[in-house]
Amino acid sequence: MLRTFLTAGLCVSAGAFLAAAVTGEDIPARAKKLHFSCIVVDTHDDTTQRFLGGKFDIGERSATGSIDIPRMKEGGLGAIFFSIWIPSKITGPEAVDRAMAQIDAVREQVRKHPKDMTLATTAAEVRGARKQGKIAALIGVEGGHMINANLGVLRSYAALGVRYMTLTHSGNDEWADSSTDKAVHNGLTDFGKDVVREMNRLGVVVDISHVSDKTFYDALEVSKAPLFASHSSCRAICDAARNMTDQMIKDLAAKGGVLQINYHVGFLSQEFRDAEKADPEINKAISAEVTKRCGENEGCQLIEGDRITREYVEQGKLPRVDFSKIIEHIDHAVKVAGVEHVGLGSDFDGANMPYGMEDATKLPKITESLLKKGYSEGDVKKILGENTLRVMTEVERVSRELNSGK
Repeated sequence: MLRTFLTAGLCVSAGAFLAAAVTGEDIPARAKKLHFSCIVVDTHDDTTQRFLGGKFDIGERSATGSIDIPRMKEGGLGAIFFSIWIPSKITGPEAVDRAMAQIDAVREQVRKHPKDMTLATTAAEVRGARKQGKIAALIGVEGGHMINANLGVLRSYAALGVRYMTLTHSGNDEWADSSTDKAVHNGLTDFGKDVVREMNRLGVVVDISHVSDKTFYDALEVSKAPLFASHSSCRAICDAARNMTDQMIKDLAAKGGVLQINYHVGFLSQEFRDAEKADPEINKAISAEVTKRCGENEGCQLIEGDRITREYVEQGKLPRVDFSKIIEHIDHAVKVAGVEHVGLGSDFDGANMPYGMEDATKLPKITESLLKKGYSEGDVKKILGENTLRVMTEVERVSRELNSGK
């Protein structure tokens, strides 16, 4: 999720068209050409929750949320990982059943829109989707609690197309510690290490977003394949346990991994995070209003949580966060680990988006902003998607070797 992109026609270097130096006024045009010539990959979207009620059709432009086919096309989003998410408190067979229902819901949305989307499970299939003019739909499980401590369940998910699993979510599971829970396992248990090994064999990317620092280092040590953080940002800029320290980013990169920057305002902005901490009643009030509007409908909760938070910002009760903070985190991670180790993991439809990045139509702003900061077109391509595809390719190679007994 190939350092050098060799397939002609998929991600064309604008340098081939613009031999002469360009002025700042040329950047918007350059950015548009570059952005729409590349495979833009987003490794984390919670749109799956909207599929469950049977009323949301991803093929129709929606007035709410961040993701649908028309807006993905408008924003040049070429590959999207739909998150399979269930709260950490839901465990056992119920968690497996609900995860299976979500996997089926993703596959059904893809089946209903064959002209626009296709299910992808490999980097080559993502590139193939691009050649066909389709959006590649991929699946990631957000939380190891959904395998019910059973490697057979993990294998079933992989057979259905799951290509990454986040080892924990907000709470510990039976075999790994979360970044936002009290440690009880000291990282990964022996079974947790077996999970990582089996993910390597299956070709499922080990996702270390949400895990404790110790779990991260245990997974890094055990895994034979690169890891990624599907939706995390930089702790040096915003001190959230969900974000990664500079040393963690460096160590992730040393093994070939990628940090995909999360757009959630509470992980981007220290000012926003401090405001939340200073007045805990704000989040309580937002939560109460979300429940009032949505009841137990999780898809509704995610969308309305973002909407209500914006209402509080407009009222001056929370600070405004601009999309430029995304660029700040990208730039910081590049300086820490190198441009080959940074990507995009928005958390669209599952978090509070910054102003200027409300939905998928705004994605070209990232390309334009990076060019304005002086990034080369080749480096922008890497951040937009080539780094993620490289990780997927390497994970697939490790899987083949493990299955061949090498």
